[in-house]
Amino acid sequence: MSETESTISVASESTTSQRPPDVTILPRKGWQPVDLGELWRFRHLLWLFSLRDVTVRYKQTVLGGLWALIQPLLQVVVFTLFFGKLMGLEERLGEYEGRAVPYAVFVLTGQIVWGYFASLVNASANSMLGNANILRKIYLPRLIIPLSAGGAPTVDTLIGFGLLLIVMLYYAQPFTLLLILAPLALLMTMIVAQAVGIMLSALIVKYRDFRFVVPFMIQLWFYVTPVIYPKHIVPEKYQMLLYLNPMAGVVDVFRALVLGGTLNLNELMVSVGITVVMLVIAVFYFARTERRFADIS
Repeated sequence: MSETESTISVASESTTSQRPPDVTILPRKGWQPVDLGELWRFRHLLWLFSLRDVTVRYKQTVLGGLWALIQPLLQVVVFTLFFGKLMGLEERLGEYEGRAVPYAVFVLTGQIVWGYFASLVNASANSMLGNANILRKIYLPRLIIPLSAGGAPTVDTLIGFGLLLIVMLYYAQPFTLLLILAPLALLMTMIVAQAVGIMLSALIVKYRDFRFVVPFMIQLWFYVTPVIYPKHIVPEKYQMLLYLNPMAGVVDVFRALVLGGTLNLNELMVSVGITVVMLVIAVFYFARTERRFADIS
């Protein structure tokens, strides 16, 4: 054997011996904790996906951000005419915390919060299917996808909040110091919506017909939330049951902060507690089922 052939043979054996063993990665079974450290490492994707959704929302539109003003404004007009005037809810509203509040202002304070919730739930619930191509091609924490769905709804809500301030000025409604805490109520809205949206996003990947359940569910949820009607028209013995709906507590808090009302801490804590339970269940269910997302999507 020549010296050259001997060298090639040794190099080949050396390369073969240094080759790493094949590793097969299998999904873990059962309920799995959420890797918060991994979410933090991929936080830049959360920003990028959120910015992408905002850009897509307003790209190539005639009115741009004005749509975020037109939609709640038209809804308030319709609610005021049909529910306030024709169905007499304006008269049943009476006074809010001992002060006369126009029905349009009362409804808008609820509609801003509810519109944020409905938009975010819808966006988060359908986010996994909407990003199926990304899930098949690259690895990223799957939870990033529904969490990033809040970009466009948040921008719309902030624009709508500006509309609320304009309407309050139009009706000569006073502003209180509590108004600066209103973003906390919007944060609560986001948490409730993400809890629902994360759960639905995992269910929709596995059971596609859940896509048709979401609009129907949101519509029914709207009527059991005191958006267009004051909570005092509900019999007192059932009012605590009303707050088993976490959005009832959020709407009540936002309305109290904007209009200078009184916060009912007992009802608020019920809604907060239910929200925390919903979020924990949703996140752990998502973590358990996400290992099949790339195959099913």
